[in-house]
Amino acid sequence: MLLKVTVSQWCSIYRVYQPRFISATKMSLEQAKQVAAYRAVDEFVTNNCVFGVGSGSTVIYAVQRLAEKVETDNLKVTCIPTSFQAKQLILKHNLTLGELDTHPVLDVTIDGADEVDANMTLIKGGGGCLLQEKIVASCSKKLIVIADYTKDSKKLGDRYKKGIPIEVIPMAYVPIKNKIVGLFGGEIKLRSAIAKAGPVVTDNGNFILDWLFINQDLDWQNVDTVIKMIPGVVETGLFVNMCQKAYFGQPEGIVNERSVSSS
Repeated sequence: MLLKVTVSQWCSIYRVYQPRFISATKMSLEQAKQVAAYRAVDEFVTNNCVFGVGSGSTVIYAVQRLAEKVETDNLKVTCIPTSFQAKQLILKHNLTLGELDTHPVLDVTIDGADEVDANMTLIKGGGGCLLQEKIVASCSKKLIVIADYTKDSKKLGDRYKKGIPIEVIPMAYVPIKNKIVGLFGGEIKLRSAIAKAGPVVTDNGNFILDWLFINQDLDWQNVDTVIKMIPGVVETGLFVNMCQKAYFGQPEGIVNERSVSSS
Protein backbone atom coordinates (compact mmCIF):
# COMPACT_ATOMS: atom_id res chain seq x y z
CA MET A 1 0.00 0.00 0.00
CA LEU A 2 1.39 3.39 -1.01
CA LEU A 3 0.98 6.40 1.25
CA LYS A 4 0.76 9.90 -0.18
CA VAL A 5 2.83 12.40 1.80
CA THR A 6 2.61 16.15 1.22
CA VAL A 7 5.71 18.35 1.14
CA SER A 8 4.83 19.88 4.51
CA GLN A 9 4.38 16.41 6.04
CA TRP A 10 7.71 15.34 4.59
CA CYS A 11 9.45 18.35 6.12
CA SER A 12 7.90 17.58 9.52
CA ILE A 13 9.02 13.94 9.27
CA TYR A 14 12.45 15.04 8.10
CA ARG A 15 12.96 17.31 11.10
CA VAL A 16 12.15 14.45 13.48
CA TYR A 17 14.29 11.82 11.76
CA GLN A 18 16.87 14.21 10.33
CA PRO A 19 19.98 12.51 11.84
CA ARG A 20 19.08 9.22 10.14
CA PHE A 21 18.50 10.87 6.76
CA ILE A 22 21.69 12.93 6.78
CA SER A 23 23.97 9.94 6.49
CA ALA A 24 21.87 8.35 3.77
CA THR A 25 21.08 11.14 1.33
CA LYS A 26 22.22 14.39 -0.20
CA MET A 27 19.75 17.09 -1.13
CA SER A 28 19.59 18.91 -4.45
CA LEU A 29 19.90 22.69 -4.60
CA GLU A 30 16.13 22.95 -5.01
CA GLN A 31 15.55 20.83 -1.91
CA ALA A 32 18.07 22.94 0.00
CA LYS A 33 16.17 26.07 -0.99
CA GLN A 34 12.93 24.45 0.09
CA VAL A 35 14.02 23.50 3.61
CA ALA A 36 15.38 27.01 4.18
CA ALA A 37 12.17 28.61 2.92
CA TYR A 38 9.93 26.38 5.01
CA ARG A 39 11.94 27.06 8.17
CA ALA A 40 11.72 30.84 7.71
CA VAL A 41 7.98 30.86 7.02
CA ASP A 42 7.28 28.56 9.97
CA GLU A 43 9.22 30.83 12.33
CA PHE A 44 8.22 34.30 11.16
CA VAL A 45 4.76 34.26 9.59
CA THR A 46 1.96 34.62 12.14
CA ASN A 47 -1.75 35.38 12.12
CA ASN A 48 -2.68 38.89 10.89
CA CYS A 49 0.83 39.30 9.55
CA VAL A 50 1.67 41.76 6.77
CA PHE A 51 4.18 39.77 4.77
CA GLY A 52 6.59 41.03 2.11
CA VAL A 53 6.97 38.46 -0.66
CA GLY A 54 10.40 38.56 -2.24
CA SER A 55 11.41 37.48 -5.73
CA GLY A 56 13.38 34.61 -7.18
CA SER A 57 13.44 30.82 -7.23
CA THR A 58 13.74 30.28 -3.47
CA VAL A 59 10.75 32.48 -2.68
CA ILE A 60 8.52 30.11 -4.68
CA TYR A 61 8.87 27.59 -1.85
CA ALA A 62 8.16 30.24 0.78
CA VAL A 63 4.86 31.11 -0.91
CA GLN A 64 3.98 27.43 -1.21
CA ARG A 65 4.55 26.98 2.51
CA LEU A 66 2.61 30.15 3.32
CA ALA A 67 -0.37 28.93 1.31
CA GLU A 68 -0.30 25.63 3.22
CA LYS A 69 -0.21 27.42 6.59
CA VAL A 70 -3.01 29.80 5.61
CA GLU A 71 -5.21 26.82 4.74
CA THR A 72 -4.31 24.43 7.56
CA ASP A 73 -3.92 26.99 10.38
CA ASN A 74 -6.62 29.39 9.14
CA LEU A 75 -4.18 32.30 9.16
CA LYS A 76 -4.99 35.78 7.89
CA VAL A 77 -1.96 37.14 6.05
CA THR A 78 -1.70 40.14 3.73
CA CYS A 79 1.03 39.79 1.10
CA ILE A 80 2.96 42.72 -0.39
CA PRO A 81 4.81 41.79 -3.62
CA THR A 82 8.28 42.96 -4.62
CA SER A 83 7.87 42.27 -8.33
CA PHE A 84 5.51 41.15 -11.07
CA GLN A 85 6.65 37.58 -10.39
CA ALA A 86 5.84 37.88 -6.68
CA LYS A 87 2.41 39.30 -7.44
CA GLN A 88 1.62 36.37 -9.74
CA LEU A 89 2.73 33.89 -7.06
CA ILE A 90 0.40 35.53 -4.53
CA LEU A 91 -2.54 35.39 -6.92
CA LYS A 92 -1.76 31.84 -8.04
CA HIS A 93 -1.98 30.60 -4.45
CA ASN A 94 -5.15 32.60 -3.70
CA LEU A 95 -3.44 34.65 -1.01
CA THR A 96 -4.54 38.13 0.02
CA LEU A 97 -2.79 40.76 -2.09
CA GLY A 98 -1.93 44.10 -0.51
CA GLU A 99 0.09 47.19 -1.41
CA LEU A 100 2.26 49.74 0.35
CA ASP A 101 -0.40 52.45 -0.02
CA THR A 102 -2.59 50.65 2.50
CA HIS A 103 0.11 48.72 4.39
CA PRO A 104 3.16 51.01 4.62
CA VAL A 105 4.64 49.02 7.53
CA LEU A 106 5.27 45.28 7.11
CA ASP A 107 5.89 42.75 9.87
CA VAL A 108 8.41 40.73 7.89
CA THR A 109 9.77 40.28 4.39
CA ILE A 110 11.21 36.96 3.31
CA ASP A 111 13.40 37.16 0.23
CA GLY A 112 16.27 35.42 -1.51
CA ALA A 113 19.76 36.72 -2.19
CA ASP A 114 22.47 36.17 -4.76
CA GLU A 115 25.15 36.28 -2.07
CA VAL A 116 25.42 36.90 1.68
CA ASP A 117 28.75 37.78 3.27
CA ALA A 118 29.96 37.26 6.83
CA ASN A 119 28.66 40.71 7.83
CA MET A 120 25.17 39.99 6.47
CA THR A 121 25.67 42.33 3.52
CA LEU A 122 23.68 41.09 0.53
CA ILE A 123 23.96 41.21 -3.22
CA LYS A 124 20.48 41.13 -4.74
CA GLY A 125 19.03 41.88 -8.13
CA GLY A 126 20.24 38.97 -10.22
CA GLY A 127 16.65 38.63 -11.36
CA GLY A 128 16.26 42.37 -11.91
CA CYS A 129 13.91 43.21 -9.02
CA LEU A 130 16.32 45.05 -6.71
CA LEU A 131 14.50 48.40 -6.53
CA GLN A 132 11.12 47.08 -5.42
CA GLU A 133 12.82 44.49 -3.22
CA LYS A 134 14.72 47.19 -1.38
CA ILE A 135 11.66 49.43 -1.03
CA VAL A 136 9.60 46.64 0.52
CA ALA A 137 12.50 45.53 2.74
CA SER A 138 12.97 49.11 3.97
CA CYS A 139 9.31 49.18 5.06
CA SER A 140 9.63 45.91 6.99
CA LYS A 141 10.37 45.39 10.65
CA LYS A 142 12.45 42.37 9.67
CA LEU A 143 14.15 41.22 6.47
CA ILE A 144 14.78 37.47 6.44
CA VAL A 145 16.87 35.86 3.71
CA ILE A 146 16.39 32.30 2.47
CA ALA A 147 18.97 30.63 0.25
CA ASP A 148 20.84 27.45 -0.51
CA TYR A 149 24.40 26.90 0.68
CA THR A 150 25.99 28.26 -2.53
CA LYS A 151 24.91 31.80 -1.56
CA ASP A 152 26.87 31.80 1.73
CA SER A 153 30.22 33.59 1.40
CA LYS A 154 32.88 35.09 3.60
CA LYS A 155 33.25 38.10 1.29
CA LEU A 156 31.10 39.42 -1.54
CA GLY A 157 32.41 38.04 -4.78
CA ASP A 158 33.71 34.77 -3.34
CA ARG A 159 30.96 32.78 -5.03
CA TYR A 160 28.72 35.15 -6.98
CA LYS A 161 30.67 36.19 -10.07
CA LYS A 162 28.03 38.21 -11.93
CA GLY A 163 28.69 41.45 -10.06
CA ILE A 164 26.54 43.96 -8.23
CA PRO A 165 23.38 45.02 -10.12
CA ILE A 166 22.72 48.74 -10.43
CA GLU A 167 19.39 50.01 -11.75
CA VAL A 168 19.78 53.17 -13.83
CA ILE A 169 17.80 55.59 -15.96
CA PRO A 170 18.33 54.42 -19.58
CA MET A 171 19.61 57.75 -20.97
CA ALA A 172 22.40 57.91 -18.37
CA TYR A 173 23.81 54.39 -18.39
CA VAL A 174 27.05 55.22 -20.26
CA PRO A 175 28.20 58.14 -18.04
CA ILE A 176 27.15 56.22 -14.92
CA LYS A 177 29.19 53.23 -16.05
CA ASN A 178 32.26 55.40 -16.62
CA LYS A 179 31.92 57.18 -13.28
CA ILE A 180 31.64 53.98 -11.23
CA VAL A 181 34.66 52.41 -12.93
CA GLY A 182 36.59 55.63 -12.37
CA LEU A 183 35.72 55.66 -8.67
CA PHE A 184 36.09 51.98 -7.77
CA GLY A 185 37.65 50.16 -10.72
CA GLY A 186 36.43 46.87 -12.13
CA GLU A 187 34.24 46.39 -15.18
CA ILE A 188 30.59 47.19 -15.87
CA LYS A 189 28.32 45.52 -18.38
CA LEU A 190 24.87 46.54 -19.54
CA ARG A 191 22.67 43.53 -18.83
CA SER A 192 21.32 42.05 -22.06
CA ALA A 193 17.97 40.36 -22.46
CA ILE A 194 17.93 36.64 -23.27
CA ALA A 195 14.80 36.20 -25.39
CA LYS A 196 14.93 39.54 -27.19
CA ALA A 197 17.49 41.84 -28.73
CA GLY A 198 18.63 44.69 -26.53
CA PRO A 199 19.00 45.32 -22.81
CA VAL A 200 16.97 44.00 -19.89
CA VAL A 201 14.21 46.43 -18.91
CA THR A 202 13.10 46.29 -15.27
CA ASP A 203 9.53 46.38 -13.95
CA ASN A 204 10.17 50.11 -13.51
CA GLY A 205 11.28 50.74 -17.12
CA ASN A 206 14.99 51.08 -16.31
CA PHE A 207 18.25 49.40 -17.39
CA ILE A 208 20.52 47.28 -15.20
CA LEU A 209 24.29 47.58 -15.07
CA ASP A 210 26.25 44.68 -13.58
CA TRP A 211 29.40 45.91 -11.84
CA LEU A 212 32.15 43.27 -11.75
CA PHE A 213 34.17 44.72 -8.88
CA ILE A 214 37.78 43.77 -8.15
CA ASN A 215 38.35 44.94 -4.57
CA GLN A 216 36.48 42.69 -2.11
CA ASP A 217 37.52 44.78 0.91
CA LEU A 218 35.58 47.93 0.09
CA ASP A 219 33.37 49.67 2.65
CA TRP A 220 30.09 48.54 1.11
CA GLN A 221 28.00 51.07 3.03
CA ASN A 222 30.13 53.87 1.59
CA VAL A 223 30.11 52.33 -1.89
CA ASP A 224 26.32 52.09 -1.83
CA THR A 225 26.00 55.73 -0.74
CA VAL A 226 28.48 57.07 -3.28
CA ILE A 227 26.99 55.21 -6.23
CA LYS A 228 23.44 56.30 -5.38
CA MET A 229 24.60 59.94 -5.40
CA ILE A 230 25.45 59.68 -9.11
CA PRO A 231 22.62 61.32 -11.08
CA GLY A 232 20.66 58.72 -12.99
CA VAL A 233 21.30 55.87 -10.55
CA VAL A 234 17.97 54.61 -9.22
CA GLU A 235 19.17 51.93 -6.78
CA THR A 236 21.92 49.39 -6.16
CA GLY A 237 21.76 45.69 -5.38
CA LEU A 238 23.81 46.19 -2.22
CA PHE A 239 21.68 45.56 0.88
CA VAL A 240 23.78 46.80 3.80
CA ASN A 241 22.58 46.63 7.42
CA MET A 242 19.13 45.51 6.31
CA CYS A 243 18.99 41.74 6.89
CA GLN A 244 18.33 40.46 10.41
CA LYS A 245 18.59 36.72 9.76
CA ALA A 246 19.57 34.32 6.99
CA TYR A 247 18.72 30.65 6.49
CA PHE A 248 20.97 28.50 4.30
CA GLY A 249 19.72 25.06 3.27
CA GLN A 250 22.59 22.55 3.29
CA PRO A 251 23.18 19.48 1.11
CA GLU A 252 22.79 17.27 4.19
CA GLY A 253 19.26 18.57 4.72
CA ILE A 254 19.98 20.77 7.72
CA VAL A 255 19.49 24.55 7.77
CA ASN A 256 22.28 26.82 8.93
CA GLU A 257 21.12 30.08 10.50
CA ARG A 258 22.98 33.35 10.78
CA SER A 259 21.75 36.47 12.52
CA VAL A 260 23.18 39.94 12.89
CA SER A 261 24.27 39.23 16.46
CA SER A 262 26.07 36.02 15.48
CA SER A 263 27.69 37.21 12.25
